[in-house]
Amino acid sequence: MRPTFRRRAGRRAALLAVGAMTAGLLLTAPQQATAGPPNLLSNPGFETAGAAGSDMPSCWSKSGWGDNDFTFATVADAHSGTKAMRVSLTRRVDGDRKALVTENTTCAPTVTPGRQYDLSAWYKSNTPDVSVTVFRRDTTSGWQYWTDLQNPPVSAGWARTEVRTPVVPPNTDKIAWGLSVYGVGTLTTDDYALEEVGAVPPQPACSGTAEECAKGKWQVIPAQNPVRSMHAVVLKNSKVLLIAGSGNDIAQFNAGTFTSAVYDPANGSFRTIPTPVDMFCAGHVQLSDGRVLVMSGNKGYPSADGSIGYQGLKDSYTFDPVTETYTRTNDMNGGHWYPSATILGNGDVISFGGLKEDSTGNVTAEKFSAAQNKWLPMNEVNQTWSYWGLYPSMILMQDGRLFYSGSHTFGNGTPGTGASIYDYDANTITDVPGLRNKDERDESASVLLPPAQDQRVLTIGGGNNERNPAANRITDIIDLKKPSPAYTAGPDLPQGLVDTGTGKRPQTGAEGKMYVSAVLLPDGKVLETGGGLHDRADPVFEASFFDPATDSYQAGLATDPIPRTYHSASFLMPDGRVMSVGDNPGNGTYNHNVSIYSPPYLFKGARPQITSVIDTQWVYGDTQRITVNRPVAKAELIRPAAVTHSSDPNQRFVDLPMTVDGNNIDLNVTSNPNLAPPGWYMLFAVDANGVPSIATWVHLGGPSAAAAAQEQPSAHEHTFADRLGPAKQNPAKRDSVPVAPSVAGCDRHYGTANVCVPTRFPAEVKATTKARCEWLASHKYPKRLKVNGSDPLRLDPDGDGYAC
Repeated sequence: MRPTFRRRAGRRAALLAVGAMTAGLLLTAPQQATAGPPNLLSNPGFETAGAAGSDMPSCWSKSGWGDNDFTFATVADAHSGTKAMRVSLTRRVDGDRKALVTENTTCAPTVTPGRQYDLSAWYKSNTPDVSVTVFRRDTTSGWQYWTDLQNPPVSAGWARTEVRTPVVPPNTDKIAWGLSVYGVGTLTTDDYALEEVGAVPPQPACSGTAEECAKGKWQVIPAQNPVRSMHAVVLKNSKVLLIAGSGNDIAQFNAGTFTSAVYDPANGSFRTIPTPVDMFCAGHVQLSDGRVLVMSGNKGYPSADGSIGYQGLKDSYTFDPVTETYTRTNDMNGGHWYPSATILGNGDVISFGGLKEDSTGNVTAEKFSAAQNKWLPMNEVNQTWSYWGLYPSMILMQDGRLFYSGSHTFGNGTPGTGASIYDYDANTITDVPGLRNKDERDESASVLLPPAQDQRVLTIGGGNNERNPAANRITDIIDLKKPSPAYTAGPDLPQGLVDTGTGKRPQTGAEGKMYVSAVLLPDGKVLETGGGLHDRADPVFEASFFDPATDSYQAGLATDPIPRTYHSASFLMPDGRVMSVGDNPGNGTYNHNVSIYSPPYLFKGARPQITSVIDTQWVYGDTQRITVNRPVAKAELIRPAAVTHSSDPNQRFVDLPMTVDGNNIDLNVTSNPNLAPPGWYMLFAVDANGVPSIATWVHLGGPSAAAAAQEQPSAHEHTFADRLGPAKQNPAKRDSVPVAPSVAGCDRHYGTANVCVPTRFPAEVKATTKARCEWLASHKYPKRLKVNGSDPLRLDPDGDGYAC
């Protein structure tokens, strides 16, 4: 997974100048750089010497980390004045070196949360491995790495680099920055500047009703989903692939009727697609060329008496958005009903978990080679022989490792803390602490929060389909940039109305939801919507925004009028709206209504427009120019959805730092393919009021481009998550692990395989025939459920072979 990257052994270490700067040091007036007044930096041109005994100019410090040989020198080869700073690396294994604005109250400029700043400097460099690196001081937790903004190109003569910061986060009072050298070579810099961007624009007038402007608006479209879709994928042509397979309908399975459909938002039409096998509960991921890789699926439903459970297919296919056809690949090494699917920085795909052909738990990792367009033999894939469960949420980290967030489908979490970091190269699994109620995160949702550069993961809600308690309200957040990352408690999930079969009522106490959808929006917030209080029952009508800038929820949004529980999905469309499909409660029914949500940002007046994109084929570390029709505050790439069962581990929002010249904007593309794996992305431009443009599709990298990028060092790989506890001992080689046939939480003694009578009824339902039958009736189960063999739930007191 990381062909040339190595694990980082130490934290960023600032190399302080010899001797201390005196507290009362008098500074000369700041030297103005080209960017124009007011320059907020002190000593921007290195003209003022440091304190006695110091070998660095005033307000500048040696900084850097890693295993490398380096020199710092103040030289006379200046852009203006008489001094400049030269930093050289003569040997590098990892890390960087930089002259950094000194991180103290005297030298580091004061900034205002919510504002943006233009950073500029003059430089000469004979290495492409240079980055503009920014640190910020949090008023609570102190100085910390913020982000890398730009990779200035090689320049033999003096050249100017300029880039705009993202919006300054809350609780930030100062920033420090410098140009990092992270490859062998020499960088000379001079005439730095930091300037505040112009005044905040006025708030827009509301273009809808007051309620729409505050809460957004849902609309149920006239057309209905023609298939019982379990999976949704937004394609590179803006259409949506909806995969049903047998649609959790055993009659369709027995008939060999497997379906998919493609929805075209441009005209509201659906086109049914021939589907070769039962892709019900498969895995899927977007490949770097825009095809969809669909892996495994359903080989067989549980037996009538429950002696055998679901069985996984070995089959694998790609779906081509252009021809709208499936093409078979080679088989996986084993069946994986409910597998994970994560694209890696080189375009390969890795998959874990699920059920084998015999209903046991699959313990083998599978790897799809993008270069060879096939699944690799088992002996070519690192194996820990670990069972990760069903749909384990495996999120790619910025250094190529995988973070298992603890979100999964069905039953308890993995042994240990329930969340862990998997290092494929070292073949080690290390637990991370802090995930609360780790055995009640079934059908929770986890997302890499915007922007991906921050490396923070949000995990919300969940339950346990085996014990069937009321779903929880828990929100946990983890910062993977920390040396020893651990989940910390976030705010409770907002509550709404729940329909427990007798009409809607307000949620109370600790009631939350499972089957929740979490969607990254172009304004940088997360929409959480849908979900249910119990396993495949009791829909919750509630939606909110989670704001990563404040780690808080905005409650009380408009709610989807359609229940969205098991087998539902919500996802971002290129026009900035959110589409929601599906609902498959335990009674075996399916809701074919399609809902569309327009967030409040679509009621704030005219949208900015991307009027031109010079090139839609992007490479890592590149600068890409766009034009816009009016000023925007940020731009980003959002990876299109490939979602099922609350899970889309590849969903990510990648910030594109901007260099702004009127309506011409240069976007600085990350040099790290682990932050933005190769593929098609939606490019949004967003104004200062959070109003997004309609997306333009751009293609980033590809297998060869990603491989080339990984052969080079990356400015964005720092010493994050490098002080973990001891790795767990991997199990001995084994074929599988036992999994109970009742893993789906259904008692198969009643009805057909697509009907799920719960193994455990909710706690408030008394353990009597009368109470259980009343619950089944209120949830619209078939009136006469055939009893298959014995009657463990005592639902057939008269012994006529039918429940209730």
